[in-house]
Amino acid sequence: MDKGFCEIFEVGPRDGLQNEAREIPVAEKIALVDLLSRAGFSRIEVASFVSPKWVPQMAGSAEVLGGIARPTGVRYAALTPNMRGYEDAVAAKAGEIAVFASASEGFSQKNINASIEEAFERFAPILEQARHVDMPVRGYVSCVVKCPYDGAVDPSKVAEVADRLFSMGCYEVSLGDTIGAGTPDTIARMLLAVREAVPVSRLAGHYHDTNGRAMDNIDASLSMGVRVFDAAVGGLGGCPYAPGAAGNVATERVNAHLVGLGYDTGLDQALIEEAAAMARGMRAG
Repeated sequence: MDKGFCEIFEVGPRDGLQNEAREIPVAEKIALVDLLSRAGFSRIEVASFVSPKWVPQMAGSAEVLGGIARPTGVRYAALTPNMRGYEDAVAAKAGEIAVFASASEGFSQKNINASIEEAFERFAPILEQARHVDMPVRGYVSCVVKCPYDGAVDPSKVAEVADRLFSMGCYEVSLGDTIGAGTPDTIARMLLAVREAVPVSRLAGHYHDTNGRAMDNIDASLSMGVRVFDAAVGGLGGCPYAPGAAGNVATERVNAHLVGLGYDTGLDQALIEEAAAMARGMRAG
């Protein structure tokens, strides 16, 4: 039964690789992105213009954006935490940028050394600049269920942060279960609150599989109307500032699951499996 289209937003080349201890050569990252481009993704997160001092793995982001094949119909995203990062992303010809906020104060301080309010002040000018050049901006919300520092997060707080991102001009808001603490019940309660503030068609689920519940949380989200999910090929990644965030849900598993449920993803499972093997090989070095 065809249930319509479901999109997977591939975050492996950025969110997946940022934690790896081995310094991965730019050429390997380019090869991974090019393989993913051939697999049929329309959006791939490939770069992060943060200080190399804090995330050394992303130091070659401009070279990656400069070296990839860029077939028609694929948009390459870059994380931009501040104005300098935004300017670097534009110079490197990123197809879209992403800004990130947290639904918990504790994580915001640990992740970007700023309060939630300060984070918004920091990226307000980015959104203003992006609007003038028609640059799409995606917003991320971290710790939408639980924070490693503050504990349980109130769904109303997630809705408030998501609403601000959307109101400021983010075309889509990705909701991150950063430490994989979510259950179908807590994800559903969070989504009930958030979709009151942001249309569900503008929401994405970003679920870590730390506790093996990402698939159940995707199913809960599907029942609430969410049709975009972030995933990292090979199940790589996590967050350097979230203890226990052991891995994004694997793209190859999510795609097989969605197709099995009757959704069209437009992706080539064989090429995704090939990319997953490549990504895991990069981790092993």
